[in-house]
Parts: sequence; C-alpha cells; structure tokens
Amino acid sequence: MASKAELSDQERQVQENIHSQITNFCTSMDEILLPDLKQTHDKSSQKDATTPRPSGLSLAIGRNPPTTLILLTFTEVSQKLKEMTGYTLELKPSQIPHEKAGQGLFMDGEADVGSVIAFYPGVIYSPAYYRYIPRYPRINTQNPYLITRYDGTIINAQPWGTCGETREPWGPSRSRVHQSNPDPGSPPSETGSDRVWKMLSKPLKGSGFDTEVLERRNPLSLGHFANHPAKGMEPNVMVCPYDFPLSEKGMRVYVPNIVFGGREGEGVKKKRFGSFWFKSGGVSGNNGEVEGPVMKSLALVATRAVCNEEIYLNYRLSNSKRRPEWYHPVDEEEEADTVFVVTVRM
Repeated sequence: MASKAELSDQERQVQENIHSQITNFCTSMDEILLPDLKQTHDKSSQKDATTPRPSGLSLAIGRNPPTTLILLTFTEVSQKLKEMTGYTLELKPSQIPHEKAGQGLFMDGEADVGSVIAFYPGVIYSPAYYRYIPRYPRINTQNPYLITRYDGTIINAQPWGTCGETREPWGPSRSRVHQSNPDPGSPPSETGSDRVWKMLSKPLKGSGFDTEVLERRNPLSLGHFANHPAKGMEPNVMVCPYDFPLSEKGMRVYVPNIVFGGREGEGVKKKRFGSFWFKSGGVSGNNGEVEGPVMKSLALVATRAVCNEEIYLNYRLSNSKRRPEWYHPVDEEEEADTVFVVTVRM
C-alpha cells in the first residue's frame, strides 16, 4: 500500500501535469483571440538584452498599444483550437441507445491518454454554502448538472449552459443563479445548523458571488454534457480535481467557474468535525493542504487515446441512492466507495 508521502507526491504530479496542459490551452486561446498579445511578446523577445525596460510611467500612461480582442464566433474559435491542438469538442445527439440520452459530448479530432479533454464549468459551492444551492435541500431536482469533488465541493454546471459568443462578466445576473428561498425578500429558513453557521461563518454579502470576466467561447467548457456509458461500454475519461492557482491572472478568464460565498482566492482552509466543516484561517506552508489561493475545479482527463468519438464519464452513482433504469454500473465494487457523484442527466 502506498504511503501518505507517496500519494501526496502522486497528487502533486497530477496537479502539475493538468496545470501544464491548461496553461498551454490558455496560451492557444490567447493566440486565437488576442493575436496582438503574441506579436507584442515576440517583438519583445527579439529585442537586445541591453535595451532599457519601459518605466512605470510609460506603462501607466499606456504607451504600449493595447491588445485587441478578435470578434470570432464560438464555432470559429472551436475550429481554430482544433487546428492548433489537434482536437476540440462538440455537442451532438448521443449514440447511447436510450430515449433519454439526449445530447452527447463528442471529441472532434484526436487526443492522447492523459490529455485534459474538458473543464467542468459552473458555480462552485464549498460545504459551508450548500444551503444556497438552488432548490436546497433537494438540489438535484430538475438539475442534472451537479458534480461533487472528493473534498465535498459541489459544482453546479446548469447555469453555464452551452457556452456563449462573447467574453463577458459572468455572475448572478448573467447565469440566473439564485438562492433557494421562494421569497427573495426573506432570509433563508433557519435550522439548527444554519444558526451554527451564523456563529462560525461571516454573513453573506449580496448574492454571494464575485462576478468574473470569463471567456464564454471556451470550446473545452462542455464537460457537463458527458454521458454515462451504456451497458457493455467503457468510460474514456475520468474526473480529476484541479486546484487552479488564482495567482495566474492571465489564465483566469479561460477557467469557466465562479465561487459562491465570499471573495475568490482567500486561501481559506476547511477542516471537518462530525457533520460540520470549519474554517481555519491562514494558508498552509508545506503540508499540501493549501498552497496559496486556489479555486477548486474539475477537469475531465482521457483514460485512453480518444479519436472522433463520444465522451463517456463513469457517473459512479452511490449505492445508497435510487438508480435510474438506464444506469449500469461500470464497476460495482468501485462504486461502493464513491468519491464523487454526478447527478442524473438522462
């Protein structure tokens, strides 16, 4: 059995690999949508090392020409991404032989095993803010686009939809995300745990969102459309937790998530005690729990080479929950120890 140190090292390597791939993806998106940025970088790299650096004053008054955002459609961006990286994603009727299969997520192109195939987009809820998920406590009612990370973080992809055609501020007014109260003018109905959280947590301000400018023409932000494989089929992707470092300001626009409750990047650690999660201030140093401010997201990673085919994700529905008729476990023993759950889509 692997030691904790070995597991920690493996997790670190996975995070580094995913982050490296996402960094390359963001660079490709910049080259597609901000070609001026690449030209400026190329010219700068060609300058002699002895050339004086621009002063803070010249930067402040905008002597350098601003970058221009290219007005491309989602389809055009998707095609250009495929030309640069070898693949993109598209939505088409699923090939699963079931009337409720609906739309499926398809690979257009080729990707090697271990490739980051897609982001799981949407609103991120830490356990402290579960009750603000729409329709709480029956959060999966009319919402088949929820997923839970191993650490209890829930991502609601329903507001993201099928991407968009602009780069825009994305928050409550854009996504139509709301609190679960039927009367918006009244406070949330209190239970015993609500009153405990009032004492332990800072009160929410406004809607609980920080609006972020996000690139809605992101071709890889469709991970929530991956279907569970039918009987006899095997999944070709798996979910990998990805802790996006918020210090990477230039990449932020391409990570299709926002955090509910407080400002992003507080670097707050959470520890569990019984059925409650407690905040513990500060950012840890070398124990691997938190390394600076991060956003807890998810990526879909290929478990084998994928080529022009539908993407299948093992939903791993818990044994304690009623399974729909179309659901066939990929591995019964594995699902008995469920680490994440995707709510029913079909």
